Amino acid sequence: MSAKEAKDSAVIYVLDDDEGMRRAVSTLLSTIGHRVLPFGKPSEFLAKHDPTQHGCVVLDIRMPEMSGLEVQQHLNKQGSMLPVIFITGHGDVPMAVQAMKEGAFDFIQKPFRDQELIDRINHALQQDAELRKQVMQRADMKQRFDSLTQREHQVLEMVVDGRANKVIAIDLSLSERTVEIHRANVMEKMGARSVAHLVKMHLMLAGNA
Repeated sequence: MSAKEAKDSAVIYVLDDDEGMRRAVSTLLSTIGHRVLPFGKPSEFLAKHDPTQHGCVVLDIRMPEMSGLEVQQHLNKQGSMLPVIFITGHGDVPMAVQAMKEGAFDFIQKPFRDQELIDRINHALQQDAELRKQVMQRADMKQRFDSLTQREHQVLEMVVDGRANKVIAIDLSLSERTVEIHRANVMEKMGARSVAHLVKMHLMLAGNA
């Protein structure tokens, strides 16, 4: 996905209890064409945001109702993929570092330049788009994998293990021609362009790539 496509399809959630800061950030991002949804209370944001929506969260780290760290923890529990960019004061850097350890995308210190915030948001949107693309690809591969018959599953495992058709035929007590047919079915159903591609998909499904 290009930077323009990532921008056009994204929603940027701005969560800050400071009305002036919230309005300034929202206006800045809206002016350059982003779709922005501002929130002044964490509870409102958590109730109304869509974790499946492509985008990112610009989040103040210090708020009276709930800290930014607590909001991030709620998002993590929901399994949200939305990248989080924290807005911090000078004294909040240790908290921001902790947030990074818990999966935040980035943090930016006040006062910050407009372009600095824009650049970090653009990077976050690109990462989010790529991650969502990978998740969709894995879901598609899983669906293809689940469509294989039990015998095709056996053949697939042996193919990715590097066994030749003749060896697979002996191991499964099949004719070599039958193995060739099963192997062709596996390649077609999985949408694999080559054995190397099949191996890569198998590794991705196993969580090793």
